[in-house]
Amino acid sequence: MAQVPQTFFDALAVRTWCGLALRALGRAREEIDAINVYPVADGDTGTNLYLTLESAATAVEAVFAGYETGCAEPSLADAVRAMAHGALIGARGNSGTILAQLLRGMAQVLAETGDASHVDGSGLRLALRRAADSARQAVAHPVEGTVLTVASAAAEAAEGAEGDCGTVARAAYEGARAALAATPGQLAVLERAGVVDAGGRGLVAVLGALVEAFTGEAAREAPLRAASHARGAARADCAGHARAESDCGAGPAEAGPCADPAGTGGPAFEVIYLLEADDAAVTRLRARLDALGDSLVVVGGDGLWNVHVHVDDAGAAVEAGVEAGRPYRIRITHFGLGDAHAGRGRPPRERAQRAVVAVVPGEGLAGLYGEAGATAVLARPGEPPASGELVQAVRRAHAREVVLLPNDAELRHTAAAAAEQARTEGIRVALIPTRSAVQGIAALAVHEPGRRFDEDVVQMTSAAGATRHGEVVVAEHRSWTTAGICQAGDVLGLIDGDVAVIGADVTATARIVLDRMLQAGGELVTLVVGDEAPPAVAAHLEAHVRESYLAVDTVVYRGGRQGALLLIGVE
Repeated sequence: MAQVPQTFFDALAVRTWCGLALRALGRAREEIDAINVYPVADGDTGTNLYLTLESAATAVEAVFAGYETGCAEPSLADAVRAMAHGALIGARGNSGTILAQLLRGMAQVLAETGDASHVDGSGLRLALRRAADSARQAVAHPVEGTVLTVASAAAEAAEGAEGDCGTVARAAYEGARAALAATPGQLAVLERAGVVDAGGRGLVAVLGALVEAFTGEAAREAPLRAASHARGAARADCAGHARAESDCGAGPAEAGPCADPAGTGGPAFEVIYLLEADDAAVTRLRARLDALGDSLVVVGGDGLWNVHVHVDDAGAAVEAGVEAGRPYRIRITHFGLGDAHAGRGRPPRERAQRAVVAVVPGEGLAGLYGEAGATAVLARPGEPPASGELVQAVRRAHAREVVLLPNDAELRHTAAAAAEQARTEGIRVALIPTRSAVQGIAALAVHEPGRRFDEDVVQMTSAAGATRHGEVVVAEHRSWTTAGICQAGDVLGLIDGDVAVIGADVTATARIVLDRMLQAGGELVTLVVGDEAPPAVAAHLEAHVRESYLAVDTVVYRGGRQGALLLIGVE
């Protein structure tokens, strides 16, 4: 459906743009992944851009949701700040980190409007220029022929346009599109592979969505390949990337220009983390990380930064962050273990017939699920996975049929979106709406890959549905609950998602919860103990079940840092 044209850039335009850009990157994601050869041919630029923008769009939607109960609407400043913050905390990979800084640069200008509800074409021109400049400054060693070049060209073209936001956006898009087509002539690895820069291609998609947000008209498709290139052998070097194009092979990547643009092998690890630190500490951090590796990008400000670097010593990169401030959400990727590299020199891995993909709340359960043969997606406290991460996990499972266990009621819609995306790629996916990891354990226990798919799904769904789930947590704020008013620091016992007990002692509260869950009967109690739970709570509950419920067995797992002190399942 065509969008209603908007003359000015206001909060609604920000929301519309984010939604359109996310859809555009969703459509182009595989193609962008497939042409990703610089700085590392790891085939994930499109996915990283998508996940980064998904985080930005989610933050903008949260701002609008906060105004739904009243008559007011968010200001332009509210919307762009949310967009920039969401992109910053959700940035993935080299290109995603740069995209986050581009959005932050725009937000810095657009938020300067104060109480103004919108900006016109001149404001958009300034925002695009700030975006390009700030992104270039964030990269330790800018390289031409990359997304930075495309961003600069977009800003330059916008500066030469007079008119409303639609006119400026279209000029920026056409400038970016022309610059993208020229990237193979600026970067030898692109020329050898016969492709344009993947990050630049993603930015062109985002700018095309900006045109559509203002004009209601879809922008022209951007190029994927160099204008003049003899396809064949050179394109085969990129065959390790999943391709939708018929002129790129589907076999494993061979060593060649795509695999090692620098000709030196390159650093072994990608390290990314969020960092709370002051400006002076970040300046020192930049110098230290620059000496450790390459592809250094540090974006952010106002005390919160997103750090990205490629290094051989991942521990040293993290230690540098610890010295600078407080790093968290640390992600370390070994390039040699990535999908784009794992198949070199070997025939394509045969797809399994069936696999299970499950979201788990802690490292302990991730290990347990992994031992049972499932592909685990770790959801750290306060960091639920996005749909793109679940799609990636489904792909990693490398199976024709996949059973997806979200293990959280809040993730049901996210998992449904991931399942729908995976189905468009020819994977048969069944979503079992598990609301807790203990329900997922019950489902996994009856999983039999040798059964017919439908029968297996029915049995797993039945096992999950027959498992009541509870948890014990500590209240963070004073609030109303179904069991009354709780204060910050109170111990809450939840049964099937509702607060049933408010107590002061973890073990006593857990015992009450367990007794109530067993009132309706049960044969097996599953306890998943978090790192912050009292050391003796599991032993106390095991003894209580043994003494009070003679026909009930108990099994205990260590969940690690899982958010809840204790997860309880009763089958």
